[in-house]
Amino acid sequence: MKNIQINSSRLWHSLMKMAEIGATEKGGCRRLTLTDLDRTGRDLFVRWCEDAGCEVTVDIIGNIFARRPGKDLNRMPVMAGSHLDTQPTGGRFDGVLGVLAALEVVRTLNDHSVETDAPIEICCWTNEEGSRFSPAMMGSGVFAGIFDIDEILAKEDIDGVRLGDELVRIGYAGDAPVNGHKPESYFELHIEQGPILEAEGNTIGVVTAAQGQRWYEITVTGQESHAGPTPMARRKDALVAASAIVGEVNRIGHAYPPNACATVGFMQVSPNSRNVIPGSVFLTVDFRHPDNDTLSDMDSKIKAFCTQIVDDTGVEVDVVDFWHFPPTPFDEDCIAAVREGAVAHGYDHMDIVSGAGHDAVYLNSIAPTGMIFIPCEDGISHNETENASPRDCAAGCNVLLHAVLERAEKTA
Repeated sequence: MKNIQINSSRLWHSLMKMAEIGATEKGGCRRLTLTDLDRTGRDLFVRWCEDAGCEVTVDIIGNIFARRPGKDLNRMPVMAGSHLDTQPTGGRFDGVLGVLAALEVVRTLNDHSVETDAPIEICCWTNEEGSRFSPAMMGSGVFAGIFDIDEILAKEDIDGVRLGDELVRIGYAGDAPVNGHKPESYFELHIEQGPILEAEGNTIGVVTAAQGQRWYEITVTGQESHAGPTPMARRKDALVAASAIVGEVNRIGHAYPPNACATVGFMQVSPNSRNVIPGSVFLTVDFRHPDNDTLSDMDSKIKAFCTQIVDDTGVEVDVVDFWHFPPTPFDEDCIAAVREGAVAHGYDHMDIVSGAGHDAVYLNSIAPTGMIFIPCEDGISHNETENASPRDCAAGCNVLLHAVLERAEKTA
């Protein structure tokens, strides 16, 4: 039974049909969380799940669950999935591969009339990307008890629109409780979003852990003044101070090779006028590292630098610890199931640590969890040119099928 393979043509067709929703001129996708396009993608996914004989439920935060029943009514489900929302200039595979691969697993089991002992549940998590609403991984975080549901429903986008209101507007404010059921185990297939698998010539990444992350929101407050009459020595230029912080973030990232990553990805300057000295700057900082002590050291360094900037320039600097999760090792048995799947199908594979955050990180806090990576072209993701081959997508899905069957048939 474990030697059955997925229908690679059907998987690719599903990926390309979903990619039409929010398609961009450069070949990518723009389906921001809880927009009309997100609703259209969700609707298509739900229809496909119902066509596959699944019972579909939606919880309060908008997570979608499609269940294929198992023989043992007392067993919790083996879950697999990811997300359908994208970055503003996103690609066709980030997240969506994991959702539609899980659907293809169910379709394949239907094709071969395979009854599993445990039920299998396909998951589509709300707002993994954290682009329109922050922080990221909201749906899985609420499901795992990391976030408070009321706080998340009250989050606003840059235009002041509430997340909870948008859930209602697009018709995905479900009535199922967010803690109504827990998985027996969880698997997530994803593109690597980095260059390692491609560079090493491997088809499958056996993900052993995910890097820890720290996100900050920093507000620098100086003094607005006329760009002409104000002497340089008397200025409190918020942008100059913010630029120094950006440089320090980059320096910290380079100080802990080869695994550290440090990024300023968002900045707002006020009043943003060409002849006014900037009085306020808001920026975000993203630190990542697989070692928690190193991540803590990076944290202390950026905070110490911000304190020094205040002393040196007279501006005010407010640093908010916006989001944090420690490095996450995945379950050894689930890792083994993924590795065995790669071996069973003859795929070149290697162990790898995820540089990105995924819904699997939060699921890992409540259930045994494993992840599967496949290569993406040139390691590019969060970009419209993001690409993965039909062969690699099928390979990852075959490994997912093997891992899900391993857990669903395992004696509880």
